[in-house]
Amino acid sequence: MAAGNGQLPWGDATGSLCILKSGRGFFRMPAVVMKFRFIAVGALLATGLAARAELVSGVSIVVNDDVITRGEIMEKVTPRLQVLYSLYGNDQQRFDEERRKVYEQQVEELVERKLILHEFTASGYATNVLEAFIDDQIKKNIQKEFYGDRARLIKTLQAEGMTYEMYRRQERENFIVNYMGYQNVDAPKKILISPLKIEKYYKDHQEDFKVDDQVKVRMIVINQPPEGSPGEAKRTADEILDKINSGVPFAEMAAVYSSGSKRAQGGDRGWVDRSYFKSELAQVAFSLKAGQHSSVIELPEACYILMVEEVRPAHVKPLAEARSDIERTLKTQERERLRKQWIERLKTKSFIQYY
Repeated sequence: MAAGNGQLPWGDATGSLCILKSGRGFFRMPAVVMKFRFIAVGALLATGLAARAELVSGVSIVVNDDVITRGEIMEKVTPRLQVLYSLYGNDQQRFDEERRKVYEQQVEELVERKLILHEFTASGYATNVLEAFIDDQIKKNIQKEFYGDRARLIKTLQAEGMTYEMYRRQERENFIVNYMGYQNVDAPKKILISPLKIEKYYKDHQEDFKVDDQVKVRMIVINQPPEGSPGEAKRTADEILDKINSGVPFAEMAAVYSSGSKRAQGGDRGWVDRSYFKSELAQVAFSLKAGQHSSVIELPEACYILMVEEVRPAHVKPLAEARSDIERTLKTQERERLRKQWIERLKTKSFIQYY
């Protein structure tokens, strides 16, 4: 924490300090912060999957009376670099652009985390209650995830390069960040979307609610057996079709014979548009009238029988159907606005220095 006179209580081996100015006044910062030694902290992906150790600054950012090391940043960045390499490994320019975005995003998230933790401490919350709560939560975690065996937790932490104290601090900080986020951003009283705002959004975004032609369809799928005789799936599908034609309900046949994921629902796929189907199936589905079923459609992987229960032409989704989606969208936007506003407020009263 900052000292009562606004000075950070740090000094190097020689006691030398340097002065930096922030929005809160002058802070005494250690000269050693300005002259960090370079240390190896891990692997960075560049043009190949092979990792290479880089020498990087020990401390990258100072946030109030805390620091973010380059090692902490790379711990967050490196796993995502591996994903980026799998996507853009053959495009060095795109890979470098995405890597920069990931780095900046992780830096911002770490800075925000430090700001929130500092705000919690500065706000004077009762930490004795917090500590008891964290200990209780950890006991519950041990009971749930480690069968009540604390030794198993310790062993797992050691395998991950963590001590129990590190784990507890992480759990404590996670709770604080989530709690502060709820109080300042996510509390229901902070996010209220009026009916008028929903209606305005609906009127202003009509294109977003246009719906293509749709059919409410059931489907029976008979997979081609990998080692079955040629035409086996077709013969089975033909027998099913004969029963449907004789009056056996389509849903009943689907529930008994279909290999599709909706077998338990009688093959019901709900309302779907053309993009839901393979082109061969879409052509058939949208040629049927309500209440009609298709003949057997034979494709390399399976045989299909479709039944269209209802047809709905292209239209604009009515407000009644769109309301819940609009409300979710507006709540997300409002949550993002509140969070940005909150973080900016924390930044204006904090000291942040990048190196």
